[in-house]
Amino acid sequence: MKNQFKIIAFLLLVSFVFLSKTKAQSKPNVLWIVTDDQRMDSNSYYNEIVSGKKESPLGYVESPNLDALAKEGTVFTNFYCNSPACAPSRGSMITGKYPHHSGIYGFEKTHNQTDFFNKTMPQVMAEQGYQTAMFGKKGYYIFNWEPKAIRGETNFYEQYVNSTELRGNKNTTDWDNSTEWGKVNGKYTKLDSRVNFYYPNGVHKSFSRVKELTAEEKKTKAEVEEELDILYAYTRSNPDLIIGGVNSMPADKTLDGNITREFLAYLNNTNKNYFSPVGKQMKGVVTSKPFFTSLSYHFPHTPVMPPKEFRDRFAGKIYAIPEFDKKELKKLPAQLKKLYDKMKTDAMTYEEKQQAIRDYYAFCAFGDSQIGKAIQAFKDYSKKNKQEYLILYVCGDHGWQLGEQGIEAKFSPWELSNHTTAIVVSSEEKKFKAGKVFTGFAEYVDIMPTVLAAGGADLSKQEFEYLDGYDLAEVLTDKKLTRDYVLGEFNHVVGPRAFLRTKDFSFSMRNRKSNAKASNKQRPNIDVKWGLDAPRAHVEMALYDLRVDPMERNNVANDTEYKELADWFRKKLGNITLGDGRIESNWVKKNDYNRSDFAKGADDKKIEIPKKILPKI
Repeated sequence: MKNQFKIIAFLLLVSFVFLSKTKAQSKPNVLWIVTDDQRMDSNSYYNEIVSGKKESPLGYVESPNLDALAKEGTVFTNFYCNSPACAPSRGSMITGKYPHHSGIYGFEKTHNQTDFFNKTMPQVMAEQGYQTAMFGKKGYYIFNWEPKAIRGETNFYEQYVNSTELRGNKNTTDWDNSTEWGKVNGKYTKLDSRVNFYYPNGVHKSFSRVKELTAEEKKTKAEVEEELDILYAYTRSNPDLIIGGVNSMPADKTLDGNITREFLAYLNNTNKNYFSPVGKQMKGVVTSKPFFTSLSYHFPHTPVMPPKEFRDRFAGKIYAIPEFDKKELKKLPAQLKKLYDKMKTDAMTYEEKQQAIRDYYAFCAFGDSQIGKAIQAFKDYSKKNKQEYLILYVCGDHGWQLGEQGIEAKFSPWELSNHTTAIVVSSEEKKFKAGKVFTGFAEYVDIMPTVLAAGGADLSKQEFEYLDGYDLAEVLTDKKLTRDYVLGEFNHVVGPRAFLRTKDFSFSMRNRKSNAKASNKQRPNIDVKWGLDAPRAHVEMALYDLRVDPMERNNVANDTEYKELADWFRKKLGNITLGDGRIESNWVKKNDYNRSDFAKGADDKKIEIPKKILPKI
C-alpha cells in the first residue's frame, strides 16, 4: 500500500511539473519591434491599403518583408503616437500612459522613484514568467534617481545591449558622436564633441563639432563629405544634422545591422552563457520559458545614411516635393512659426530636397531587410521549440516630415509627425487574423496592454487601472473601445503644446503658459487652468478642417466661421490634458509632484460637436 501511495505521489508530482511546464510554454514568445522616426508611407503595405498603390504620395518606396508580414496579421492603419519626440513617445509606450499621466513630456531626465510611477511593460512581463531582453535604442529617458544627481538610464529589462554600447565600439558601428569631458579651473565640463566615421578597413575619420577645425581636420571633413555625399539640414537649430548620404559601412556592419546581429546571437545561444558580439556577457534564451524581446532599431533617424547597396537601388528616383507656400505662415501661431524657423527646408536646393527624400526612403528599405532577418529567426526559433508567438511591429516611435509644412523634422502636432501604422501577427490567428485591416483610431498607449494581455496578464485587475490604452485584440471586436479622437502632448523645441485629432479635424494649442519645466522655482501644475482661462490669442490655437484641408495647410482657428469650433476644442482638449489627472513632477527631487483632477473623466473618447458650431462645406 505504501508503494502504491509513493507511485501515486510520484505521478502527481510528474503531472504537476508537466502541467506547469505546459502552462509556461502555452504563453507565446513576444517580439516587439519599433523603429525611429519612420513615417507610415515608407512602407508599401500601408500605401497599397489606403491608395491602391505601393508608392508613397512622394514616390517610390520598398518594403518586401513588412509587406509580407502585413499579409500574415492585422494592420492598424491609423496608429498615432502620443508625443512626436523620442523620449516622451517611448515613455508612453513603456509606461502605458499618456504624457499628462506619466509626467514625461520631453527630454527632461525623469526617474521611477515617485509615488505615481507604476510598473513598466518589461517588469510586468517578467512577473508573468517571461525572460525579458532589449536590443537597440532605449531612449525613454527614465533614469536612476540619486539625491545629488540623476544618472544612468534605468534598465527595466533583465538583459540588454543598447545602441550606446554599440556606438561606443568602433568595430560595431558606422558613425557616432563622442564627447570628451575634463576639468577646467576645477570644474568638470565638456571639452570637445566630435563626429566619428568608421570604415570596413579599420580607418577612423574624426573632426570636432564645436571647436574651430585645424587645417588637417578641415581636410578630413571635406574628404568625408565628398566620399559619403553628405547632405546637411542647414537648419538654425542643428546645422550639422545629416539628412542624406551613403553609409561608411556595409549593411551588416551598420548600427542597425549590429542590433540584428545581437538579437540573433541571443537566439542562437540557447540555454547557455555567451559573450555577445559587442563583448558583453549574456545569457541565451532558456528554451523552457517564454521570452519577451524589444528590438528597437535606429533607422531612419539621423544621420540618414543608407548602405550603398540600398542607396544604389534608389539612385535616379524622382520624388514629388511636398507642397508648401510661405503664405501659410501668416496664419500660424507663434509656437509653430518658431518650429518652422528652426526646422525649415528653405535653404535646400531642389536636388538636395530630392536627395533627402531618396536617402530617407532608401534607409527605410535597408531597415526592412534587417526586420526581415530578425522576424525569420524569431519564427524559426519558436517553431523549432514548438512555441506560439506574437509579433508587434510599430512603424516609428513617431513620424517624420520631409518638407510638409516647410520643415524636415518631427516635434509637430501635424499629421506626418504623429500618424504611423502597426502590424500584429500571431501564430494563433484567432485574435489577429491574417489580412485584416483596422481603420479606426489606435494609440501608442495601446502597446503595453496588448503585450501584457498576450503574456497572460488579467488587465481587469485593479493593479492595471493605470493603463490608458486598450488591448488591440479587444479593440478589434469591442465597439465600446472605439475612439473618436487621438491625443498627445510635448514640450520640446517650441514649448508645451497639446494636440487632438478626429476624423474631420486637427486641433492643437499651447496649454501651459511657461516653457520652463517643473522645478523648485516653477512649481508642478502651478496655474494649471491657464490654458483654459488665458486670453484667446495667448493660447495660440491651430485648427485644420480635414474635410477640405487634409494636408493641414490652412489654420482656420481664427477664421470667423470656425472660432466657436476652435474654442470648443480648446475646452475639450484643455480639460483632458490639464484637469483629468495631469501629473507634473519636479524630477530633481525624489517625490515632488502635483496631480490635477479638476475635470476628472473629461477624456471620454467621444467627440459630440454641437451642430450649430459646425461649419458647412
